[in-house]
Amino acid sequence: MERKSAFPLGQASPGRDRTLSHFSPSGKKFRSKPQLARYLGSSMELGTFDFRTGKMLMNKMNKNRQRMRYDCSNQAKGKPDLNTALPVRQTASIFKQPVTKITNHPSNKVKSDPQKAVDQPRQLFWEKKLSGLNAFDIAEELVKTMDLPKGLQGVGPGCTDETLLSAIASALHTSTMPITGQLSAAVEKNPGVWLNTSQPLCKAFMVTDEDIRKQEELVQQVRKRLEEALMADMLAHVEEIARDGEPPSEKEGADEEGEEEEEDEEQDHDQEMENV
Repeated sequence: MERKSAFPLGQASPGRDRTLSHFSPSGKKFRSKPQLARYLGSSMELGTFDFRTGKMLMNKMNKNRQRMRYDCSNQAKGKPDLNTALPVRQTASIFKQPVTKITNHPSNKVKSDPQKAVDQPRQLFWEKKLSGLNAFDIAEELVKTMDLPKGLQGVGPGCTDETLLSAIASALHTSTMPITGQLSAAVEKNPGVWLNTSQPLCKAFMVTDEDIRKQEELVQQVRKRLEEALMADMLAHVEEIARDGEPPSEKEGADEEGEEEEEDEEQDHDQEMENV
C-alpha cells in the first residue's frame, strides 16, 4: 500500500490542506478510510489503522490483543450450570411460561435429596460459644444456674457443665427431634468425625420412672410456692383497701350521687325563680 499527498488543483498555497490518498499495488486509489475498508472487507482489521499517517496505532493493537485473549480464556473456561430446574422464558408476560427441556439422554434422571437442601451445615461444637454467658434478673442480680442430673455427662474436648447446660437448653428450644444424646460409642474416640450435630454434646441417657417422679414432685413444690405468693399478694391488697376506709368504687359512687343531688337542687331553685 502506497501513500501520497498533494494539494488540490489550483490551490497550492501554504494555508490549504493536502489531500491524502492511498494506492494499492494494482494502482487502485483510495481517498478515505471507508473506501479502503470496503475494498479489503473482513480480510484485515482497520480499527487500529490511522488513514492520515498510514500507520498502525500500537496502543490500540495491544488493547485489542488483550481483549481477545480475555474473551478466549473466558470462552474456554465456560460457566458451570449447576441448576437443574427448568428455565423460565424471559419475557414481559405476567405469568411465567415454562420452557421444554430437551436432553440427549432422557433416560437419565437427576436425584435430589430434599432433606439435604433444608438442613443447613453447622459448625462442630458450636455450643461452646454459649459458655461463660450469665443471666441477670430485673434487679440486675445474677441468676443462679440450675444443677444438671448426675446421669448427664458431656462429650467432646473441654465440655464443662455450663457448656452441657447451654447445649441441652438450645436443643430443647431449636430442635423438633427427641433429645437422646450421642448414641454412637465412637464419639468418645473421635468426636470430630462421629459427632451427631442434631443432638447436644452429652452421652446417651435413659429417663427412668424415678426421674419422672422426682420431676413431678418438683413441679408440685413450685406450684405450691406460686399459690402461696398469689394468696399473700391478694391478702395484702385487701388489707390496704380496709385501711383506706372504703373501696375506690364505692367512693366514686358516692361522689356521683352527691353531684346528682346538687343538680336536682339547682333545677328546683330555677323553677321557683320562674314561678316568682
